[in-house]
Amino acid sequence: MNRKVTVVGGGNVGATLAQRLADRELADVVLIDIVEGMPQGKGLDIMEATPVEGSDARVIGTNDYKDTANSDVVVITAGIARKPGMSRDDLLKTNYGIVKECTEKVLTHSPNTIVIVVSNPLDVMCQVAYKVSGLPKHRVFGMAGVLDSARMRTFIAMELGVSVENTHAFVLGGHGDTMVPLPRYSTVSGVPITELMSPERVEAICKRTANGGAEIVALLKTGSAYYAPSASSAEMVDAVLKDKHKILPSCCYLEGEFGIKDLYVGVPAQLGAKGVEKIWEIKLTDSERTALHKSAAAVKELVDILKI
Repeated sequence: MNRKVTVVGGGNVGATLAQRLADRELADVVLIDIVEGMPQGKGLDIMEATPVEGSDARVIGTNDYKDTANSDVVVITAGIARKPGMSRDDLLKTNYGIVKECTEKVLTHSPNTIVIVVSNPLDVMCQVAYKVSGLPKHRVFGMAGVLDSARMRTFIAMELGVSVENTHAFVLGGHGDTMVPLPRYSTVSGVPITELMSPERVEAICKRTANGGAEIVALLKTGSAYYAPSASSAEMVDAVLKDKHKILPSCCYLEGEFGIKDLYVGVPAQLGAKGVEKIWEIKLTDSERTALHKSAAAVKELVDILKI
């Protein structure tokens, strides 16, 4: 294989993402972490599964950023995970330092890469990576909306007893309590869910979607979600490497779209080989636009704290 993806952070999200990329034979994978031996062990374990999976992807684990050189895509998952009772905002300053350092180091060896940020608080960490990297905005974006939409699709399918393949969900805004699920754009085989269930059930699904991460953190008690986040990240990597021109809810830098400027917020974006090819500025009702701007304001508060 001549394509290369680096996954920064060998924790649950990063290692599971590395496994998904290798299983799908999307690219050769470099898993890097500061803990000596850990990424090497996980990388070797994943590599030893490739004969079973029928994949010729090569996987290496490393502590040396030199091994990440010339990566086509870099996915940053590094950072501390949420603990019970901890909000994403609590992660702010610790993960700022981690994401800043990781971005600087990967760009030293892969100046032409595309950066996908997964670390929380997601929207702010995208802003950090963008400012630190100096890359154009279309080459730095974040994974959150794919995950939030997947959660909403799951809840819709559970509520109506239908296949998840029939469901489509639309979630905008920051990745957190202020995210904006859009029921009228969320459908089952093209039919809006607002026509298929009561307003109370729609509201319950929207609320559960917004609290999706916290729900899993509370259940696990130690750690946070990683199966769905890694699957969502893999879908974005797939869209880039295969130049799919696929529309996915992504955390993108806005310069006036939706009335938001100079800020990373979740919006519908078309992804391909160059990264973000286009932002789809859909029509919003007054209440939806107000909710989106409220969500953006919550992101900006954190950005202002970091002065970036």
